[in-house]
Amino acid sequence: MFTGIVEGRGQVTRIDTQGGFVRIRFFTDLDLSDVKQGDSIAVDGVCLTATSADTSNREFAADVSPETLRVTTLGELKTGEGVNLEKAMVLGSRIGGHMVSGHVDCVGRIHEKRQSGPGFLIGISVDSGHYLIEKGSVAVDGVSLTVNSVQGNRFWITIIPYTALLTGLTQKKINDRVNVEFDLIGKYIEKFLPARPKDSGIDEKTLEKYGFM
Repeated sequence: MFTGIVEGRGQVTRIDTQGGFVRIRFFTDLDLSDVKQGDSIAVDGVCLTATSADTSNREFAADVSPETLRVTTLGELKTGEGVNLEKAMVLGSRIGGHMVSGHVDCVGRIHEKRQSGPGFLIGISVDSGHYLIEKGSVAVDGVSLTVNSVQGNRFWITIIPYTALLTGLTQKKINDRVNVEFDLIGKYIEKFLPARPKDSGIDEKTLEKYGFM
């Protein structure tokens, strides 16, 4: 689990293809002193397992499966590109963003980007806006953000200067693709709530049955 609060940036230094898998090596300013083989690290919002971590050289490597390559933007990475990084959260620590699983729901596409005061307003198109609500949470390339507004399958977010400084979101251009993870709590609530029949509204017969009339 993650919080969507980016802890550092990484740069792709090497990409090796192994069958349908890809092993990516990253140079990073992230503190790797407590990272060991098998630990989880979110890379642009995608939960990956560190296959190696070299503290002295500030590098770590991770394997990416064919399925992850298919449903995220990691398959589009090239040597030299930058990524957002976050180590797995520690229970009992402060959660500054929201609960993020690192399991990307879809790849969105940037359809609008413009200056908004000292920050940026970015519009993103997704396959479905079903789980998006105004003032709700969404993770974009691993960054916990607040949804400004929603119109159908499009939503808008504001990138404040501090977030722009620590992440690569303001470097994105129109039509660039980003990893999107919707609010985990909303998905669980929908799963656990029983489906309501279409005629489940309260009427006079219902009120009479339960003694209100």
